[in-house]
Amino acid sequence: MKTFKLPDLGEGLQDAEVVAWHVAAGDHVVADQPLVAVETDKAVIEIPSPYAGRIARLHAKSGDRVKVGAPLVEFAEGASADTGAIVGELTGPPPASGKRVEPAPPSVSGVKAAPAVRRRAHELGVDLADVVATGPDGAIVMEDVEKTARIAAATTPAEEVRGVRRAMAVNMARAGAEIVPATVSDDADIGDWQESEDFTVRLVRAIVVGCKAAPALNAWYDGARMERRLHSMIDLGLAVDIGDGLIVPVLRDVGNRDAASLRQGVDRLKADVRARTVPLAELRGQTITLSNFGMFAGRYATLVIVPPQVAILGAGIARLVVVPRDGKPVIRRLLPLSLTFDHRAVTGAEAALFLRAAIRDLEQQTWAKRAGADSG
Repeated sequence: MKTFKLPDLGEGLQDAEVVAWHVAAGDHVVADQPLVAVETDKAVIEIPSPYAGRIARLHAKSGDRVKVGAPLVEFAEGASADTGAIVGELTGPPPASGKRVEPAPPSVSGVKAAPAVRRRAHELGVDLADVVATGPDGAIVMEDVEKTARIAAATTPAEEVRGVRRAMAVNMARAGAEIVPATVSDDADIGDWQESEDFTVRLVRAIVVGCKAAPALNAWYDGARMERRLHSMIDLGLAVDIGDGLIVPVLRDVGNRDAASLRQGVDRLKADVRARTVPLAELRGQTITLSNFGMFAGRYATLVIVPPQVAILGAGIARLVVVPRDGKPVIRRLLPLSLTFDHRAVTGAEAALFLRAAIRDLEQQTWAKRAGADSG
């Protein structure tokens, strides 16, 4: 027998969740044939077979979490790393038996209930010990059983948090334990924007300008060592909601890319995220993050910073507001911005400088106008 163990998937990952097996015990496989899809942190990875031969045993089932170095697949004697023909049909895990599971008889110890009530509780799978009695002398009546059954039917059972949502929970817990957050908020007047203006790209550009004005926000901070690392290159994390959690891929070197390159990069990252094909390398190394939560709702927010980053900029929903201009009331479109920063590594003045620079850039009429001013 040869045992194939879960390999080191890099980035310091300790375990992975089995998403789906592509083979089953008894199948014949060739080397490099996909064996199993696993999810680790926020990416789904296909693991190929290291051998050619017959599979004797699978050591995990879909949904199990497997430690790096733990047994994954057992190959029969004679398995080799040489490729060969596939013999037999590739199949998935055996289907569920479909056998109906009857509810266990309800507990009746220490409760008052008529035989008909007990029988109905058994039919509905209701444990009389869980029923709140409203009858005379503390007796359980039929209505009590029916009410308990209705509540149980409407209640979603507890489920283990897995995959993307699990990774998000771990990161948020870490952020809550390590970061000392503070938030400054303000509005950018974007009433002069052209209709064709690219909202996301303009926000990316504003972050670049903000980082130039206050480099302390494009940094990592190590609280244990009391070390700060400033970054000359801006690798921007883009928070993308996929319904089951939040994934933050990285848009690299945004300070040295034009509008077209940024738009292409944003589109590619979003497509990869939704297809769950983002390489692990593109989920690491963010130096600052953008959250455009206003595409859903909300004006201002205290956002969560994932260490070792020290800042995240959030854009709320733009709105029309009456504001004074030249002594007269006018209607302008305002974009609410929230900058949350780690106050261990960033001062309030640095955060305010960043936000002021970002707002000034956003209030330019067009990207081209600002770019021309910079080049001049």
